[in-house]
Amino acid sequence: MISNTLNNNEYDMYYKWYIDNATSIDIIEGLEQNLDSVVLFYSGLAQDKHNYAYAEGKWTPKDVLLHIIDTERVFAYRALRIAREDKTPLAGYEQDDYAITANASKRSLVNIIDEYKAVRQASIALYRSFDSAALEQVGEASGCPISVRAIGYILTGHENHHTQIVKDRYL
Repeated sequence: MISNTLNNNEYDMYYKWYIDNATSIDIIEGLEQNLDSVVLFYSGLAQDKHNYAYAEGKWTPKDVLLHIIDTERVFAYRALRIAREDKTPLAGYEQDDYAITANASKRSLVNIIDEYKAVRQASIALYRSFDSAALEQVGEASGCPISVRAIGYILTGHENHHTQIVKDRYL
């Protein structure tokens, strides 16, 4: 078990809210719990909500879930590179550009949920492979320091944040 009490040099303050919203003190436990809760939540969405946006220009629940998937892929890649002590600064990514080209409206929610499960299971396997030294590695992404450990908590907290938004604004 790894404490979610991180040092300030492990992440930019932008991510503090996500880290604070990681409800488990163990990275793998949090990722596993969210796998179950996210699949259950999105599987239970009424059909008429799948492509619903609460305002012009806002994402649909399918867009939100694809955003979670894309973000997890980007951050897992960052975690891998940093854990392997790759010192190359990693670029940011523009989430809105990804959402535009993700084609969520052309896919079924079941298909997106299946993709989510595959990505999350890969992230869990990746984090299981890290020892404590790898988890403590700090690299640079989007011009800021970030540790492998912080990324694990960010994944869970980011997902909790977006799932709560869907619950609050779409249901």
